[in-house]
Order: sequence, then structure tokens, then C-alpha cells
Amino acid sequence: MTDRRRIRAIVEGRVQGVGFRWFVMRAAEELDIFGWVKNRLDGTVETVAEGDSDAIDRFIGALLRGPASARVTNIDISEEEPGGEFTEFNLKY
Repeated sequence: MTDRRRIRAIVEGRVQGVGFRWFVMRAAEELDIFGWVKNRLDGTVETVAEGDSDAIDRFIGALLRGPASARVTNIDISEEEPGGEFTEFNLKY
């Protein structure tokens, strides 16, 4: 049995208009993580991600790194109870 985790992350910095959401979606798909990512009106990017605990740790590393054109200055991560309702990883608009 795997240890499942779910996080909600708000990523700050130069994260809109630089392909950040597509980068996050590709990372999630590579790590077999489900959930969603979206731009927020305040210029941040929000993501909810659920998957294996080790995969979530690697996903957080990807969020910190971002694509080459991004500059992440802060991430606010909160742990949530895994719900199991996601079957894929989506871009939200």
C-alpha cells in the first residue's frame, strides 16, 4: 500500500505568462499525480496535487524549480486529506 498525500500550493513570483502551468502539468503526468493547476487573479499559480508521498515530494521540487523562464520567489504549501476524486491532472481556467 502506498502512502498517499494531497497538497495545495500557491506559487509566487514570475509564474504567469511563462509556461508555468504547462510545466506543472507535465511534471504531474510524469509523476503519476492527479489534481489541477490554475492561474489566480493576484498573479500567483495555485495547484492541488494528490499522489504517492515520494512523488509529491518530487512534485514540490519541480514547483520550486519551475520552467527556465519562471522565477519562483515563494511557495505556500498546505497538506490536505487525500480525497481520491481526481482521475487525471487538468489545467483550470
